[in-house]
Amino acid sequence: MWFVLIGVVLLALKIFDVSPVADWSWWALCIPFALAAAWWTFADASGLTQRNAMRQMDEKKAQRRARSMDALGQIDPKARKKGK
Repeated sequence: MWFVLIGVVLLALKIFDVSPVADWSWWALCIPFALAAAWWTFADASGLTQRNAMRQMDEKKAQRRARSMDALGQIDPKARKKGK
């Protein structure tokens, strides 16, 4: 994502003729976008993207479970065993 943001900023600087970027070649402005494509290819091939998505789903599931337990009045299974 950072590579894309850098590329967009450099592209804007080139379009609005801000020095020194205005003097750069258009090919130099393509480098951040190429790096972003290479990073996304690596992240998908290595499974990094899927692992991050699974981690986020697990965190959301834990938060939902905590909210549900709070809504039920915080049932403590250890306290129930002591009472029996």
